[in-house]
Amino acid sequence: MASPGKKAFPLRIDPALWEELQRLAARDLRSVNAQIEFMLREGLARRGVKHPGAGGKRDAGDSGDGE
Repeated sequence: MASPGKKAFPLRIDPALWEELQRLAARDLRSVNAQIEFMLREGLARRGVKHPGAGGKRDAGDSGDGE
């Protein structure tokens, strides 16, 4: 079940990519879902897009300055 205030959607993903996401998530002590969300935010920040709705909460290592 999705967290309150979060949009849930189905995602089809290559099994090899899923395995890599699992590896990265385990290394960073995150769930795969949290890892995907982190990487999406990171990608947006690299493009200069500020993501709305973070609720003031930041992931570890996220300085919030878009870099």
